[in-house]
Amino acid sequence: MKILITGAAGFIGSHLVDRMLTDGHDVTAMDNLVTGTMNNISRHLSNTRFQFIHHNVSNHIHIVGKLDWVIHLASPASPVDYLDLPIETLKVNSLGTHNTLGLALAKGAKYFLASTSEVYGDPEQHPQKESYWGNVNPVGPRGVYDESKRFAEAITMAYHKKHDLDTRIIRIFNCYGPRLRANDGRVVSNFIDQALRNKPLTIYGSGSQTRSFQYVSDLVEGIVRLTGVKHHEPVNLGNPQERTVLELAELVKELTGSKSEIEFKPLPTDDPKRRLPDITKAQTLLDWTPKVEIRDGLVQTIAWYKEQLAVAK
Repeated sequence: MKILITGAAGFIGSHLVDRMLTDGHDVTAMDNLVTGTMNNISRHLSNTRFQFIHHNVSNHIHIVGKLDWVIHLASPASPVDYLDLPIETLKVNSLGTHNTLGLALAKGAKYFLASTSEVYGDPEQHPQKESYWGNVNPVGPRGVYDESKRFAEAITMAYHKKHDLDTRIIRIFNCYGPRLRANDGRVVSNFIDQALRNKPLTIYGSGSQTRSFQYVSDLVEGIVRLTGVKHHEPVNLGNPQERTVLELAELVKELTGSKSEIEFKPLPTDDPKRRLPDITKAQTLLDWTPKVEIRDGLVQTIAWYKEQLAVAK
């Protein structure tokens, strides 16, 4: 197949590029490199089945030739990024989603939207099912990401219903692995980077807030499986094992052998207290469940961070 992946130089996007090329597809990667990096995909530049286009999808998109899939991953995806880039985040998830949907419609391609568990906000339902509408503050600091992703889902469903566009929507829960930027503000990357530098591990709040962590290869497998199933409603992709942020910090300290202390800071505004996916739909529809245990995933992730630190020296 011929596949366009937006946000392809980012963390998840680059792993999906790897998988699609391994599976024998032709991949056009698109990214404006605001939060992505060419280091994630440069090894593919000599591959005749791969091309890179430097472009901001919030602007009109022109692609020559046939497309079978448009997979829209482009967006700042961490609090550090979308708080620093609020307008860009709103635009890529509204204008960018509109542009990529229009491209898919013009090309007769199928369309895949990467949404987020952030559409649930600070949830009042636990665990979160796809049928839950969420508890989101539209004017809070996180609203630029949460609400723009909710809009992206709405316009994707509108294109499906109005134009019969063959669409998919996933809601991604916390994901980690190699290529997750050290300074992007997500809890796994923060802890590993701080631990390897023997700096204090920063916990916001008491550390009793919970998250679930899926390794990136599990997420990519879920994405690939959903492309093969005709289902248009959102599907949660995440790990149904819940753990506290404090537990994660202690585990990272153990696996890195770090001497870091744990430092507590105030909880940011609208930070979710609990986040856990109900993945019944993914299990039933896709025969999918995460396979990588957190210890194994963290060991691989820590090894990648050590390599990056060695290169930086």
